[in-house]
Amino acid sequence: MSAGDTLTLRPIGYLRTAWAEKVEAPRQPAAACDALGVIELLPGMNLEHAIEDLAGWERIWVIFWFHRNQGWRPKVLPPRSTSGRKGVLATRSPHRPNPLGLSALRLERIEGLKLYVRDVDLLDGTPVLDIKPYVAYADAFPGSGSGWLAPDPRPSWEVGFSAAAEARLAWLAGRIPLPLRERIIATLKLGPQPHPYRRIRRGRDGLMTLAVQDWRADFRVEGRQVEVTGLRSGYQQAQLEKSARQPDDPLRVHREFVQLFGA
Repeated sequence: MSAGDTLTLRPIGYLRTAWAEKVEAPRQPAAACDALGVIELLPGMNLEHAIEDLAGWERIWVIFWFHRNQGWRPKVLPPRSTSGRKGVLATRSPHRPNPLGLSALRLERIEGLKLYVRDVDLLDGTPVLDIKPYVAYADAFPGSGSGWLAPDPRPSWEVGFSAAAEARLAWLAGRIPLPLRERIIATLKLGPQPHPYRRIRRGRDGLMTLAVQDWRADFRVEGRQVEVTGLRSGYQQAQLEKSARQPDDPLRVHREFVQLFGA
């Protein structure tokens, strides 16, 4: 084959998840915090026979296409990098010459052509190209070197929550699909500093704010400990009032949250 040759791949299915935008999705399956997704395999391809005997596996490799990417970058800035940009092929970045992705997901159950999976870090509508079983003795090499990450893994930051923040998270837990507490912990334990992959802003008097979708978590830092002191809606009052006048009231949860806890 020559450099100008092309290959044609056909999806075998699509992944349905709670993540509609890139900023919403976790960066790795380990940070996905038990998030549920469904791989919907396409009919008419005999895939019901292809997945026979898959039910006994606890984890599966899912090979997919980064369908929302436009172009690629030779150098990228990974979330864990503290020393500048890295060559894209030495990272897990989606901005690749061929936008192929690989995730190890927990297989919960199979119903017909639907595979229910956990630890999902992919966007809704992601094309699935292939599925393979995760074989622990063959796929895991715990002692392997980690390249530029080897000197990087300092102890994770400790993340805690004030009583006020806990009360707000408890109220939201049964009302929104987003695992907000888990997402806050997964993001802040990597570091409380602003980063292209962490939507953090510095405020006054040492207070900092993390944006997680349309929610805002205020926090303070002391040493290597992060305390989330408050949680609030990312919408302005005028936006909430406008939503209340619409038949479906799309921001109802935010409006009720503000009425109960304040802006």
